[in-house]
This record gives sequence, structure tokens and C-alpha cells, in this order.
Amino acid sequence: MPHAPASTSLRPTSAALLDVLRAGGRRDERLLHVRELPARAGTQAEWPDWADASLVAGYRALGVDRPWEHQVVAADAAWSGRHVALATSTGSGKSLAFWLPALSSVRADAAARLLDPGRIESVARRGAVLYLSPTKALAADQLSGLQRLLDAAGTRDVRVATCDGDTGQDERRWVREHADVVLTNPDFLHFALLPYHRGWSRLLRDLRYVVVDEGHAYRGVFGAHVSLVLRRLRRLAAHYAREGDRPPTFVVASATTADPATSAARLVGVEPDDVVTVAQDTSPAGRKTFALWEPPVVVGFDPATAAGPAEGHDDDPTVPTTVDAAAEHPRRSATAEAADLLADLVIAGARTLAFTRSRRGAESVAVQTQDSVRVVDPRLVRRVAAYRGGYLPEERRELEDAVRTGDVLGLATTNALELGVDISGLDAVLIAGWPGTRMSVWQQAGRAGRAGADGLVAFVAREDPLDTFLVHHPEAVFDAPLEATVFDPANPYVLAPHLCAAAAENPLRSDDLAAFGDPDAVRGLLDVLVARGALRRRASGWYWTHAQPASGMTDLRGSGGAPVRVAEARTGRLLGTVDAASADGSVHDGAVYVHQGRTYVVEHLDLADHVALVRRQDVDHGTWSRSTTSITIVDDPADGDVAAGREVVERSWGPVGWGYGPVDVCSQVVSFQRRRLLDMQVLGTETLDLPERTLPTMAVWWTVPQSVIEEADVDADELPGALHAAEHASIGLLPLLATCDRWDLGGVSTALHADTGEATVFVHDAYPGGAGFAERGYELGATWLRATRDAIARCPCHDGCPACVQSPKCGSYNAPLEKAAAVRLLDAVLAHAPTP
Repeated sequence: MPHAPASTSLRPTSAALLDVLRAGGRRDERLLHVRELPARAGTQAEWPDWADASLVAGYRALGVDRPWEHQVVAADAAWSGRHVALATSTGSGKSLAFWLPALSSVRADAAARLLDPGRIESVARRGAVLYLSPTKALAADQLSGLQRLLDAAGTRDVRVATCDGDTGQDERRWVREHADVVLTNPDFLHFALLPYHRGWSRLLRDLRYVVVDEGHAYRGVFGAHVSLVLRRLRRLAAHYAREGDRPPTFVVASATTADPATSAARLVGVEPDDVVTVAQDTSPAGRKTFALWEPPVVVGFDPATAAGPAEGHDDDPTVPTTVDAAAEHPRRSATAEAADLLADLVIAGARTLAFTRSRRGAESVAVQTQDSVRVVDPRLVRRVAAYRGGYLPEERRELEDAVRTGDVLGLATTNALELGVDISGLDAVLIAGWPGTRMSVWQQAGRAGRAGADGLVAFVAREDPLDTFLVHHPEAVFDAPLEATVFDPANPYVLAPHLCAAAAENPLRSDDLAAFGDPDAVRGLLDVLVARGALRRRASGWYWTHAQPASGMTDLRGSGGAPVRVAEARTGRLLGTVDAASADGSVHDGAVYVHQGRTYVVEHLDLADHVALVRRQDVDHGTWSRSTTSITIVDDPADGDVAAGREVVERSWGPVGWGYGPVDVCSQVVSFQRRRLLDMQVLGTETLDLPERTLPTMAVWWTVPQSVIEEADVDADELPGALHAAEHASIGLLPLLATCDRWDLGGVSTALHADTGEATVFVHDAYPGGAGFAERGYELGATWLRATRDAIARCPCHDGCPACVQSPKCGSYNAPLEKAAAVRLLDAVLAHAPTP
């Protein structure tokens, strides 16, 4: 039960807040590790001589007497025309570092126009600024901050505006004709600005700075797409530039990350030597207490009535994360545990964010927390809320303001509040489930104890191999290096549509090819596009000659096709959408669809029209689909294939083989089960007639000859389950090494694969053409498999559970699985690995 309220007259220390979590039935066995991160004093510097005096006065009026040293280093580099990778912690003031040179440039340009309007074409220094963020909310937040700064500075000659897909045509026309600073997102750049660049010629001609905020968010397929959008932007800016103008300067602001210069250079399309790295954070930081927390075992659970994993229940705080017939004692869900911890912190007067993995999880944590605090003080209910994508802008702003002022003490949120929205002065952060990368963990943790105050952070593990590994290996959280941002702009499935878009914007010339990668590889891909009729080749270059916009050929967010609309059959009312990749498994005929707590049954999935028709019906069961998957190594992609030129690479650990290269993954949803939600009892199974889907992607694989299988003492009956268990656990652990989530990956295992001739485990990227994640697995194979082996071996379950070898998305209901045999097999494989 929650304990009594504590005084809020003073900010609580991190040690006192940790005691709050331990109290009220929170026993120390749940607290597996505590790390104290010491406070850091700030180092200030003088304002640069070139900085606009009015802007400096504005910053001082807002309380910034002098900037931090890293802000000046980054601002100086940007002012001198050097690209900058600014990778410092949350709350370190990155915005000042890029707005000071950018706005000073705008004001210098405005002054030049006033002094000599007739000579403006000869003024070399340009003043337009383009700001890009991955979300509209962050752009709106930056606009608010800019307006406060400009008001404090008393300037009226800097015209700032947001422009995105929600902007009306009249306002969009004003932005094109007048705005000096345009805040938008890569999607608007791709679909609206670059294809219609002639209307944006003023901005492109005057473009001096491009700010790419939250650069670490651009990873995987999304990162590859955005990288190519930025290369198209640089090409058009050069097209409109006046003689003597220098190219736009890019500032990539990011969370602290591994090798920020290389990531920023790949994103922008320049050489790493052209990028100045600013990663030394000189802002002050308070002491932070970081706790690793494992939810307790659920007492009184009867596995006899269970039937496999209950996927999706981590969003429901009233039941375990999973229900597992093999695990006698499943653990409580991370969201349920986080709700109780949030209630205790709110009652203690601590201003707290609880990060969850999903939108429904945020709503569930908020509701459960409200129910808990109501018992102690009903007035606290209104001081707990949820925050997620899908809210109206005014709702989000109201919640952000309420958190800033302290009217809301506890906020359950998705990672929507990870990406830079200015929420500071918080006492504690709860992280319910590993968010995918250490970068994200430190971004979220940075919300606690900002502005030099103490802060508490608690990571609450889900029942998942990676989460379990991390809370039992604190060095992997605190002492391991941060991940590199992984994405591949050379992915032909990503590059091909951007080459078409670039040709539609301006015909591609031979001199342009190097901007998009290796010129020979780009030329080969252009030949494929010409052969397919997408482009036309002329002596002067490559041309787009179709009536429809080329930008429509691709989706930056990598959803894999048009989303399926979910609509009520009786009324036609649109309830929501489901991404194309998951539609077969989630809105097939007979599936149960849940929307805002109400259940619907799918009457028909129309794949041609991308619509699922549903009827409202209260049911006490859910549906789980079953799929089959096979994989084929593509040794020699055909000349007409966009993957032509991608080759298989191989190496060996003695008898154990490793490979990486292009594959075709064929999958088909073949049936589904109805399971009663109360106890997960199977109520029935039905077959489905859905088409087979082929995903051309990249995979890493390892092969095990019979001699190694015999070394492992794994017999023929155990082998499929051992390989399957190793596959699941390795998928769960690869995010430890690559900037991805297990949902970005897929896998196949087989006791005898036709292409390798041996027992083989494949792990593949779940995106067309690959995303760079499988490649990381190939590069770090020994480290990856050792972590996988340890995660399985250390799990206290007998036969395998969701914390080690069961997968929440297994297409064969997690059968067969052989935990002990998997450990023996991995031991035998690792015996041949190179010495670390």
C-alpha cells in the first residue's frame, strides 16, 4: 500500500526518494543495484564577440548571464562555417549553441538589407535557417522558446514560423515568401518542400544554417531515408546558391552517442573530417541516484491453465507481462510495478516522469496510479496524468505547462517526452522497460535532477531477455560505451526512390552521383531504374518523366506500404489504422481489435482496398495469430534487382561458419487462436487463407556442423528446440549492441538449411533492404553470443520463459524450445570463438 505523504516544502534528495521506493512493501530484493553518479560543476565562458548584442541581452533577460563553455565552442565552430556534431546530455543547453549563430546570421543579413537594399544580391552572408526535428511537438516547443528569446531581445526583424503537413496553404505561402527561420520535419521536406523547390527558392538561396535536432533519433531505415533527404536538400541549395556563397552549415544536435562526428557526417553526407565534435558537457549536473529494479514474482499463479505467452499484456497493469506454461513463477509486469512506484513518489511530493513502451502503457500507468493515490488523498488524482502521441496540440501544451508548474506531479508518458521538449526541474524518472538504447536511457534519465538538483532514476525491467540481462549486469548499463547510430544510406531499397525523387527535382548529372554514395554503385542502381522504366537516360543525365510526384514512391518512416484502415462495418466510422506489416497478424478475419478499451471483431480484411471492417462486440477473449517463415540466401542478386551488387560475406570460427548478406524472408499467417483473457485457456483454433509475403532484407547467420552438435551433446530431438531458443534469445540481446529494438528484427532457425547444408540460425532486419542491425551482429558475433548464452544460463526458470528464450512475437507459439540444450549448444559454438 502507498505510504503517508511527505513534506514538499523542500526538494527531496535522491537518497530520500530511493527510501520511498523501498518502503510501502517495496522490499530490497527488488532493488538489484544502485549507482551513485556524482554532481558536476558547470564551466562558463564569455559571449563570443560576433554574437548579436540584442540576442545576448535577450538571453541575459531570460537568466543566462554567461553561456556554458561547450555552447560557445559549438557556436564558434558553426559561425565559422564548420559542420558541428553537438552531443551533450539532456538539459545541457544545446539550443543556445545553434540558435546564437543562426539568429545572429539572420540579424546580420537583415542589417545588410536595411543599410543597402540595392546591394543585397552581393551580400555573401546569408541568413535563412531551416530547423528539422523528428516530431511536430518538438518544433512547436522550439518555436515557443524562440519567441520568448526574441521578445526578451526586443527584436522585430526575425520572422520565425513552423511549417508542416498541418499548415494551411495561406500560411504556407507566407512562410515561403517571408520567413527567415522555418521549423519543420524531414517528412515535410521530402513530400512538400523539395519536390516544389521552385516555390521555396528564396529560402534555399538564402539558406545558411540547417539544424538537425535529436540526431540520434535518425537510425535504421528512418535514418537512411533522412540522410538521403538531407543530401537532396544540399544539392538544391547548391543549385540556387549565388556565386561566392558558402554552402549551408549543418548542426546536428544529439544525445551523447558513440562517434558523433561519423554519425553526423553520414547523416548529412559529408566527410567526418569536415565535422567538429562537441561532446564535453560543461553544464552543471546534480547528484543522480540510478536504481536497477526487477518486479517481483506473481504469487498464486497456476501454470496448468496457461497456454503460451500473452503478447501485449505488458500494457495492462492488472496482469503479468506474460503467461507461460513453462514458468512456474511469472514476474509482475513492468508497467504495473511502475504504476505503484509512481504512486509512492507522487504521495511523497516528488515530481516524476514514468516512461513506458507504448501509448496504452502510458494510459494504464496513469489510471493505476490514480487509483492508488485516491486511497491516500483524493486530491492527488488530478495531479497524475498521461502524455502520449495522438493528443491534440493544446492538450499536450496544457500537460507540459502543468508539469513545469508542478500542478501535475506524476506524468506517465511514452518517449514523446524524450525528444527535447523542455520539461525540467523533475525529482525522479521511472523507465518501465528498456527503451532500446543506452542513448535513450540517458536521455530519459536526464530529465531527473536538471538545473543542478538531485535526481532519482529507476529502470524497471520487463520480463524480457535483454531487460533481465541488464538488471543483473549493471556494468552493461553504466560502464559500457554508448551505441553508434546505425543506418545505411546505401541500402538500395531506400536509395532507389530517393534517386528518382532527386531526378524529379532536377535531372541527375554524373557529377551528382558522389553525393548519394559510391558513384559506381549509384550508377549501377540508376541503370536498374532505367531498365524498369522509372527513369530515362539521356546524354545529359537521368530524368523523371512521369506525371505523378516521385516523392510518393517511399515512406520515410518505413511502414512498408499503405496502412490498413480499421472501420466499423455498419457505420463506416474510421476507428484507426494498422501498419501494413502487422495487418495480416492483427486484423485478419475473426481477430479481436481493441480501441480505447472497447473490443471489436474483424468481419473482413480487404487487402486490395487496405481496409479492415469490424463490428462492436464485447468479448472475453483475445486472438493470437500463427505464421510460418522461411529464408533464402540470395547469393547473386539478378542484374534487374535493386539489390544487385550486394554480396554475401563469410568467415569461420574453425568448424563454425558466420555469414552476412542479402536474403529473402517469406512469411505467411496461416491460423489464429482464441484465448480466454482471464486464464489464457485456448478456446479454439482457425485456419486463415492469406497471401505469402516476401521481405528482401539483410541477415546475419551462424552455422553449426554435426561435429559441434555432438560436442554439445544435443541429440536430434533436442536440436530444433535448442536452435529456436538460441534464436529467440539472440534477437532479444542484439539491441544491446545495435541501436534497435527486438521488434526491428526477425529470425529463423532450422536443423538443416538448404542453402548452408547445416544447422543454422538466422537473424534479419525487419525492413526492406536492411537497416544495419544484422551487420552489427556479424561484426560483434562473439560478444553477442556470449551475452545470449549468459542470459539463458542465468535465468532461474527450469524450461525457458519470457525472460530468456520465449519471444512475444513468435509465429509458432514458442514451440519447440529447449533451454538447457541451447546453453550447451552455445557453449560448444563459443568454444571455437576467437579469444577476446
